[in-house]
Amino acid sequence: MVVTLALESDEAKAAADAALADEQLLLLVPRLDGQFATVGTVARIESGGDLRGGVRAVVLRGLHRAIVGVGVPGSGDAVWVEAQLVEDPEPTDRTRELAREYRATVGLIGERIGAGRLNEALKGVNAPGALADTAGWWPDLTVERRLELLETLDVDERLEKVLGWARDALADLEVTEKIRTDVSEGMDKQQREFLLRRQLDAIRKELGDGDEDVASEYRRRIDESSMPEGVRDAAIREVDRLERGSDQSPEQGWIRTWLDTVLDIPWGQSSEDNLALDEARAVLDADHTGLDDVKDRIVELLAVRRLRSERGMTESAGRGAGAILALVGPPGVGKTSLGESIARSLGRKYARVALGGVHDEAEIRGHRRTYVGARPGRIVRALSEAGTMNPVIVLDEVDKLGADYRGDPSSALLEVLDPAQNHTFRDSYLEVDLDLSDVLFIATANVAETIPGPLLDRLEVLRLDGYTEDEKVAIGRGHLLARQLERNGLEAGDIEISDDILRLMVTDYTREAGVRNLERELGKLLRKVAARVVGGNEARPLTIDEPLVRTALGRSKFFPEVAERVGVPGVATGLAVTGTGGDVLFIEASVMDGDPGLTLTGQLGDVMKESAQIALSYVQAHAAALGVDPDGSRRRVHLHVPAGAIPKDGPSAGVTMTAALTSLLTGRAVRPDVGMTGEVTLQGRVLPIGGVKQKVLAAQRAGLTTVILPARNGPDLDDVPESVRDELTFHLVDDVAEVITLALEPKVHAEAA
Repeated sequence: MVVTLALESDEAKAAADAALADEQLLLLVPRLDGQFATVGTVARIESGGDLRGGVRAVVLRGLHRAIVGVGVPGSGDAVWVEAQLVEDPEPTDRTRELAREYRATVGLIGERIGAGRLNEALKGVNAPGALADTAGWWPDLTVERRLELLETLDVDERLEKVLGWARDALADLEVTEKIRTDVSEGMDKQQREFLLRRQLDAIRKELGDGDEDVASEYRRRIDESSMPEGVRDAAIREVDRLERGSDQSPEQGWIRTWLDTVLDIPWGQSSEDNLALDEARAVLDADHTGLDDVKDRIVELLAVRRLRSERGMTESAGRGAGAILALVGPPGVGKTSLGESIARSLGRKYARVALGGVHDEAEIRGHRRTYVGARPGRIVRALSEAGTMNPVIVLDEVDKLGADYRGDPSSALLEVLDPAQNHTFRDSYLEVDLDLSDVLFIATANVAETIPGPLLDRLEVLRLDGYTEDEKVAIGRGHLLARQLERNGLEAGDIEISDDILRLMVTDYTREAGVRNLERELGKLLRKVAARVVGGNEARPLTIDEPLVRTALGRSKFFPEVAERVGVPGVATGLAVTGTGGDVLFIEASVMDGDPGLTLTGQLGDVMKESAQIALSYVQAHAAALGVDPDGSRRRVHLHVPAGAIPKDGPSAGVTMTAALTSLLTGRAVRPDVGMTGEVTLQGRVLPIGGVKQKVLAAQRAGLTTVILPARNGPDLDDVPESVRDELTFHLVDDVAEVITLALEPKVHAEAA
């Protein structure tokens, strides 16, 4: 190295003067803590002079190392010593490899610190030892390390030292640069986000959307919600996705819709059950006339809950709501409105889910979030509408569910309506567990036969078979009249209507299990009354009498036609159950010349066709016992069930068909006051049937006084109202021969007629 050295001490000046007077060589030896090093540097004085401050200085060029020896006598005040010169040996391959690696490392350091001239300076240094000595230029190298470098005589060892120091320095530079870069990028990102957020706030302010942070608002709503821990974790994950995503991404809208849906569910909110049994029964009685079986079941439900509450019994997992009630009965008997009354009697919220015609499984279980326009199923939406987690949900018309390529909704309902499983119901849209065990589900259906078997197995069926004539009059007086008065703008003081007029409307203008048509006719009548009231010519209250009813409603729609229809042999009156309740069914038989066989008309189903064939076979096999001409029974027989546009099927017409055939072939007419039902075997046994209450009510509406039933259906008569049982005479039979004896007119009477 070539350096300028100030001669500040007398010793230094004397050494410089002695060198200038001799060969101009100096031995420069470091001194640390008062001690001289053992190795120094031989330097030549290139020139001398004074610095700007008047201090004397010399320019020195370092030549090579020298080991300091002992002092020797010399001239002047300078110190003279013996020195052993140290020459670097010829470089080996190892030395050259270390030199190349050191040169490359120093080059990287120069690039990192922006010292491009460093690489240029190193190009002029070829000797490996001299290359290692260039580390002395490094300003960050400590004095101790410089002395260590000077005292290292072996070139390889010296290169290894400076290479290690260079690598450490390069690593420090890389870490420092990475930290500086990260800090710079972080600051740039923060500044960019700050500017973008300020711009976004300004845009929202201009649009009137406010400047509230959407994600923070969702977090606040989640914290305030009483949702379960698993649902909370899922919601927080979605909020994190919302924060990370771009506002331009369509996924942002999907996430916000999902979060809004989850937060709309009334987590942790429940209505307190009204466990006062008397009050609950009073509400049910006020809303509905009759239906004692259903009312008793609701009171039993309340009694069980009250007893468990008083005795501190907790609900077992997954069975909070107990059984799932299914109200099965014809239209117009009040199934849906009864569900609303049950909710009011329990003190719970009410929600209704109409299932008629639903054929997509996703309507029950929700759509996957991958679909455009996805939304939760109807069960989740009903909970949100109700606002509590324990409402009364009426599943209307479960017998009219459809099924196609989109799935089977009835199968999806299995999880909803199974008390052992619905505490972990999982909606496909929400994808979180939903506890439905506190929900009281009430299903409604017109007929139980069309409800899928697995679904029906999970339901507790309560049958609403229809109303008696007296009950219809009471319903008309207590419920329908007030509602129709209000709908037609009338007040209670505008009209007077007696129970006899209501009974006239029930018998002559309606023939149904429910009261829907009765309400229509009553509304039609009151509209005529409203027109008169507006005219102002009628005194109030207006008394509604039979002429006014005939004028408003027209001629009678139903007549007691049983006697007329069965006045000739070959016609029998059967009792059947249809989708609208019980009804009477006339079966006509005729015989003619032609090939022996059986002709059936009236759009009969397979079951009724089999019943007809069995009835004919029984009559032919027992012709002698029945008093039938054997030859006559083997002619062409025609059985017809009128109202051919209506499909008919069911296992309860065998007795009626047998009676009609026997009546035809014996010439004995069937008694006009007798209705019958039951299935017959080839041996003449009468088998039990269903729907006894509906059939008996239909017989009473049709004006029959005698009903023939299978003997095994005797206990079913307990379901029939006592007032109806008092009006009718029942015969319980085991053999179809008893039916023939009871139903057909005596032989003598028939011949006399």
